[in-house]
Amino acid sequence: MERTNDAVELCGEAVGKPELSHVARDGEYWKFPLAVSRLSGAQDVVNVVMSRTLMEQVELEDLPRIRVRGEVRSFNNRSGVGPKLVITVLAREIEFTDGDYVNCVHLTGNLCKEPNLRRTPMGREICDLMLAVNRREGRSDYLPCIAWGALAREAGDWQVGDRVELTGRLQSRDYIKLVDGEPVEKTAFEISASSIALVEEPGN
Repeated sequence: MERTNDAVELCGEAVGKPELSHVARDGEYWKFPLAVSRLSGAQDVVNVVMSRTLMEQVELEDLPRIRVRGEVRSFNNRSGVGPKLVITVLAREIEFTDGDYVNCVHLTGNLCKEPNLRRTPMGREICDLMLAVNRREGRSDYLPCIAWGALAREAGDWQVGDRVELTGRLQSRDYIKLVDGEPVEKTAFEISASSIALVEEPGN
């Protein structure tokens, strides 16, 4: 995978037809769900967004397995409907493949919240991180990340503003939230780190 501030490669199956996502100054963007299986057999289902031009170059229904290369994107949803922070993958390339499942993300960004080191109900150490990743056009994406075990303990000592390099997997996680006293099934997206380290800033 090309090492940039934000690079993701996924290989899986499209499990839904494309539908209109939004319209920007440079045209229409469409989205579809992509299912990527883990070694455990569980699946991560990620929403992939692509330009209309890219969509017209591929016929997703005819591709048993596809490879997507692009960037992870975040959107602050102010509509009051659905999640407040929407995480998607912006596709730059889509192609047919007969290769294995792939779910690999590489990010370099700055911590924009204090790390939250905690333990799960099962006693595992986990650290929640929020990474601000700059785009080439000057905007930033705010991406929730998690680290486990020794990586979590190390990350728990970091500070807001620290520059971090991370490699991991974009995962989906279902949970139950009470809304007006009623249980509602929700899905959260986060990058689970397999490696993570501070980046030495020039001049330090």
